[in-house]
Amino acid sequence: MSQRPIYLDSHATTPVDERVLTAMLPYFSEHFGNPSSINHLYGWEAEAAVKQTREFLAVAINATPEEIVFTSGATEANNLAIKGVAEAYFQKGQHIITVVTEHSAVLDPCKYLKTLGFEITILSVKKDGLIDLTELEKAFRPDTILVSVMAANNEIGVLQPLAEIGTLCRDRNVLFHTDAAQAIGKILLDVQAMKIDMMSLTAHKVYGPKGIGALYVRRRNPRVQLAPQQHGGGHERGMRSGTLYTPQIVGFGKAIEIALEEQARENQRLTQLRQRLWKKLSQLEGIHLNGHPTQRLPGNLNLTVEGVDGSALLLGLQPVMAVSSGSACSSVTIAPSHVLMALGHSEQQAYASIRFGIGRFNTLEEIDKVAKHTVSTIKSLRKQTLKV
Repeated sequence: MSQRPIYLDSHATTPVDERVLTAMLPYFSEHFGNPSSINHLYGWEAEAAVKQTREFLAVAINATPEEIVFTSGATEANNLAIKGVAEAYFQKGQHIITVVTEHSAVLDPCKYLKTLGFEITILSVKKDGLIDLTELEKAFRPDTILVSVMAANNEIGVLQPLAEIGTLCRDRNVLFHTDAAQAIGKILLDVQAMKIDMMSLTAHKVYGPKGIGALYVRRRNPRVQLAPQQHGGGHERGMRSGTLYTPQIVGFGKAIEIALEEQARENQRLTQLRQRLWKKLSQLEGIHLNGHPTQRLPGNLNLTVEGVDGSALLLGLQPVMAVSSGSACSSVTIAPSHVLMALGHSEQQAYASIRFGIGRFNTLEEIDKVAKHTVSTIKSLRKQTLKV
């Protein structure tokens, strides 16, 4: 059997940590009760497990357990936040502000709301991927009800200034939502200090299972009202009906517990690996870093390579490593990355870009092997281009 490629696509998804899987397994067959069945032991066991995960998530973002609403993932959480606010506050205003580099799970709900008569302002970004706070200030209107800006970009890893955005929103009584799918467990998140009113989370980017996420919804100062997008039973304080998937929720909680315990040293290790990879690759001419050089996720390295065909580059890298050229959620399309285009890249430059997502289980030896093969692949492709 041939050796599998080195996995370097941790922004797309991560493997379930064995410690997470171990925590989940009893809740499939032994503690299988419905957490809403509060009249017997089986339901109590499940309810206690769900409660514990709410507490883990609340601690992770400085919220209260009651403010955690479980969803099927960050996409559903984003939809619930954006559409839920639009429906609940439409009499107050019908203007929403977001950013051109947002995930499609934010941009698409906004496009949908536009068909219903809402006005959407989409902010541009600077060449380093950060928003211009002055541009955001100018975008506010008397009828603005929501600002949605992601915490960490899924392609270029850029960390937006959440606290500053939160202050601008709070001063104007505008709700602030952030998609923190890539950020949870990796950077400091504090909904109180950052004045965040809603935050979308997911488990599978932080070594937990797929199919489970959450939305933080502020209960006080201000109390956020959301119109539910899924009805039938009134679960999750009426915001998201449906029987809770206890094993997945347990896995989410364990993944967050581990991430918080290991965050400081893991971030240091990932940053060192990223810098090592960048140092080796940047020795070649025509290699450009996408996104802010330091204000980014520790394990993210997104590069544009001049003088090569993007498809040929990915094909040449595939035998040794699993990497991507953009968002996993849009990789089925042939369009260039909207994030890289927003940075001012041409279509050709956007296609000839690589996203390295370094993760928990990557080693120094793997990074050196990846660097060596990437350099040799680029050199080989450039030679072929010159011959043609």
